[in-house]
Amino acid sequence: MISRLKNNDANGNRTLLVVSVMLATLMQALDTTIANVALPDMQGSLSATQDQVSWVLTSYIVAAAILTPVTGWLAGRLGRRRLLIIAVGGFTVASLLCGIATGIGEMVFYRVLQGVFGASLVPISQSLLLDAFPKEKHGAAMAMWGMGIMVGPILGPPLGGFLTQNYSWHWVFLINLPIGILALIGILASVKKDQPHERPLDGIGLGLLALGIGALQLFLDRGQGEDWFDSLEIQIEAALAFLALYTYALWWWRHREHSLLDLGLLKNANFAVGCALIFIVGIVLFATLALLPPYLSTLMNYPVLTIGLVLAPRGVGTMLSMMVVGRLLGRVDARGPILIGMGLMVLSLHGMTQFGPTASMSAVVWLGVIQGLGLGLVFVPISTVAYATLEPHQRTEAAGLFSLVRNIGSSVGISVVMTLLSRAGQINHAEIGARIPAFGAETTLLPPMWNPDTVSGAALLNVEVMRQSAAIGYLNDFKLMMLLTLVSMPLVLLMQSGKHPAAGSAGADAAAAH
Repeated sequence: MISRLKNNDANGNRTLLVVSVMLATLMQALDTTIANVALPDMQGSLSATQDQVSWVLTSYIVAAAILTPVTGWLAGRLGRRRLLIIAVGGFTVASLLCGIATGIGEMVFYRVLQGVFGASLVPISQSLLLDAFPKEKHGAAMAMWGMGIMVGPILGPPLGGFLTQNYSWHWVFLINLPIGILALIGILASVKKDQPHERPLDGIGLGLLALGIGALQLFLDRGQGEDWFDSLEIQIEAALAFLALYTYALWWWRHREHSLLDLGLLKNANFAVGCALIFIVGIVLFATLALLPPYLSTLMNYPVLTIGLVLAPRGVGTMLSMMVVGRLLGRVDARGPILIGMGLMVLSLHGMTQFGPTASMSAVVWLGVIQGLGLGLVFVPISTVAYATLEPHQRTEAAGLFSLVRNIGSSVGISVVMTLLSRAGQINHAEIGARIPAFGAETTLLPPMWNPDTVSGAALLNVEVMRQSAAIGYLNDFKLMMLLTLVSMPLVLLMQSGKHPAAGSAGADAAAAH
């Protein structure tokens, strides 16, 4: 009876830990995209220029990227419980400060604080859940954790649009307060104290990583707006990123014992392939999120709330597939769900290449659901199998590197597709415009009763050519992501299966690990 009560108590604490960690993860994931739709309102309210208000997004991304690799060292120095409490509390306070900011300088500073405190939330929450569950239940644990990571960015834009339209942009940040407070209370009650251990700070490594990752994120985030290498700023950022990251690799090779971020983790085949695949997932997830809202807005004239409702089923598909695959992992070869999921991603992206200047709402919804199902089938097994052959003490640092790779993948994806979209629009406009007179297409592109020889007719014809040019750019981006996903599928075969031979041996492995 006593042992049953202890088990019930342990399960209750574990449930509370899962809920608390998911709330913290969801809060951080939401903030990667929730502020995007509120930027025009913030620009007017804070009396900022378009370039200044873009730093509301850039500052958060850069700060989080720089601090993510430091998570392993901070967890060792402070203890994971204390670090998580500081991260959740600091992120919640920074969200409050963002919500009451009155100037663009204040807002950018508070967003930096959000990024600093939020950087540790994802890696720490992932390693805590892996340690809280036996090995045979890691798939279910990653499914629960992944819901916050994957669904948060998808729900961010519609939720941000709803709050901005019905209340004000301040609530985009203030909504974090109740979530953060509930998560903090749960963490205090459920996460066990752990003993910190002394670990010297690799100051030179920290400086090189901060410079390299910060410069890389600025390069990716600001490149399109500054016309890439035609800008001296972008040239400097690219050079700094390459030199700093290359120098850190050399520094790590000579000082592996006390390095800040252990690149030796990539010698583990499962983890290395997992990082490569999560890089692809980051590209597809965030690049599609960056493309679909402007496509639906500019070409199909959907209002913000309608766009949110059309894209929301994608998140539903992700949650459904995560719940299913979380129960299957440990009993089936993990490579099967990954390949099926990538196949579904390819299928959905192929369907999107069939869009034109307009697409039916049902097609957008169902292709989004299919892509969501695929992303869920891919994300959970990768997040599980990547850590399956690592030692327990390596998980926190590995989670930091894993999160960093996913974030860089998302930045690369957004930068590439938006650059190609912009340039394709210009090229296609010139190509289509040159061919219109040769084929007499002006009579088919314009509605009846409009004469292309008049000023108003020529203006309307130009608008239609711009729509057609933009549509081609979107379709080319979808095709690029489809091909990228397709050619990366053979990497899955390099991973170990992740299937446990028997429950008993899995339980023994978990017991030995702890």
